[in-house]
Amino acid sequence: MPVESVFPRLEPLLTQVQKPVQYVGGELNAQVKDWDACDVRWALMYPDAYEVGLPNQGLQILYEVLNEREGTLAERTYSVWPDLEGLMREHGVPQFTVDAHRPVGAFDVFGLSFATELGYTNMLAALDLAGIPLEAKDRDESHPVVLAGGHAAFNPEPIADFIDAAVLGDGEEAVLLITDVIRAWKGEGSPGGRAELLLRLARTGSVYIPRYYDVEYLEDGRIRRVVPNTPGVPWRVSKHTVMNLDEWPYPKQPLVPLAETVHERMSVEVFRGCTRGCRFCQAGMITRPVRERSITTIGEMVDAGLKATGFQEVGLLSLSSADHSEIAEVTKGLADRYEGTNTSLSLPSTRVDAFNIDLANELTRNGRRSGLTFAPEGGTDRMRKVINKMVTEDDLIRTVAAAYGAGWRQVKLYFMCGLPTETDEDVVAIARVAKRVIETGRQVSGKRDIRCTVSIGGFVPKPHTPFQWAAQLDHETTDARLAKLRDAIRADRDYAKAIGFRYHDGKPGIVEGLLSRGDRRVGKVIRAVYEDGGRFDGWSEHFSFDRWMACADSALADEPVDVSWYTTRERDKAEVLPWDHLDSGLDKEWLWDDWQDAVDEVEVDDCRWNPCFDCGVCPQMGTDIQIGPTGRTLLPLTPVGR
Repeated sequence: MPVESVFPRLEPLLTQVQKPVQYVGGELNAQVKDWDACDVRWALMYPDAYEVGLPNQGLQILYEVLNEREGTLAERTYSVWPDLEGLMREHGVPQFTVDAHRPVGAFDVFGLSFATELGYTNMLAALDLAGIPLEAKDRDESHPVVLAGGHAAFNPEPIADFIDAAVLGDGEEAVLLITDVIRAWKGEGSPGGRAELLLRLARTGSVYIPRYYDVEYLEDGRIRRVVPNTPGVPWRVSKHTVMNLDEWPYPKQPLVPLAETVHERMSVEVFRGCTRGCRFCQAGMITRPVRERSITTIGEMVDAGLKATGFQEVGLLSLSSADHSEIAEVTKGLADRYEGTNTSLSLPSTRVDAFNIDLANELTRNGRRSGLTFAPEGGTDRMRKVINKMVTEDDLIRTVAAAYGAGWRQVKLYFMCGLPTETDEDVVAIARVAKRVIETGRQVSGKRDIRCTVSIGGFVPKPHTPFQWAAQLDHETTDARLAKLRDAIRADRDYAKAIGFRYHDGKPGIVEGLLSRGDRRVGKVIRAVYEDGGRFDGWSEHFSFDRWMACADSALADEPVDVSWYTTRERDKAEVLPWDHLDSGLDKEWLWDDWQDAVDEVEVDDCRWNPCFDCGVCPQMGTDIQIGPTGRTLLPLTPVGR
């Protein structure tokens, strides 16, 4: 059947909504392929607004990887704001892609990338708008396979009722594997219908199909076991790991947005994975091992990306970019190449012990000298031992002294509140650290215009980390500690004006904690919140804590569990966790031992530069750490500006 664009019906509605440009498509480097020339078709969604979703690196990579494959097409869709959602429902316009404005329900796969669990209600809104039944059990062959990916997919159990499948880990090879399975099934005449297709995906061992697993519970609410209910389905599903990133230099043609977005830059991922071992960091744990891109591939990607986009800023991205074994050569080579142009370089927040002035100067050689961001995370040396953030307060002071002495005037410090074993004193100590930073800056610079911004995030325990067993701090205590910190910062007028203070209250963290460590019973809560109007829960102006708590009380009324059971309760070693059948490569016994080390304030070194600590990833996943130095140089050496 021909699939027509819904734009003729959509266009008249755009005059009635805010930022209509985000819905029209046509961005530079966007692709529209012939529908009839392709036999496997993907609709890719980042379940948030266009301004947040378009810069997402993961979605752009999959978009290109799929569209490069002959006979396969991929288009993008994002969450529509409530003003357009209401009009779409009124006028019968379905969820659409921005590339060709085709209805999402017409595609073979509806793939959603979840960077955070707070996008779950947006997923339900998109499914409903697309005419796809909210629950997987109600779908038939006419509906797309609803597939979840991204970091939140490492525990997809809270949305198990709504998705058909989930992919853990890197997506580049996984989406091509799924495409091949779908193509073969369709080529055979779709034998066995939807159930057969999902079974074929499950039997690859690389795609998690929730319907083929039963969850059994104990009387007290804990999980007894998760067991396959169909022959040939694996007991554990493993994550995907792409080795040799040089073979996957994506995105080659980054998208250039039409509307303002949260990041206006061309980004290159310089390496994937992290072995620093920060115990709170799910991203670092689940992306092991470290795999570096070579300096030459980074240079080629930057060159191609700038030519394809016209961006004037290059972001060198990873979980800890300054840890790349050749980061000095990379930054100097790029700064040399683009000297005399308007092209600037940037890194995300830099580790205190990885920063040096030479690196910072290379990053700012062709651009303005903006503020520096560091993430000590804990307010005291004791807390940093607990979380394995192996820097001391003196390390931080030496680093900011070097920065202020070299001409920087603004430093941002990121901390967390609610970490395991934390006390009020650990949080209030952040004020003392900030004052010491200002005092140091004034001394080394001889100036008074020194600024320091303290940004506080609430700690949420995450699956596949040593803190997956930890109790989360309740929101009342979180808010009380933050109030004490605010008062401590404001107490000294000589410093208060120089210290900015940004924080979120503890309530959103409780909802995130419910969703991050929840099981299938939490799906009833998510649906109730959606049906009560919940959308864009990651946006403070749309988030309603009271709605979430009321819906949880109602949805879990007949269950032996409640919100606090999922959030502020500490788990013991013997408890079966909802994600235990999903294999991130990390040995559960190793995670437990690291959790005990955290309680004992014992630090563990980075295994990149030290003997293996037997976390399990490399032997279990058949992978290994890939780091330089390679000894290669950045080519071509001729500066662009000359």
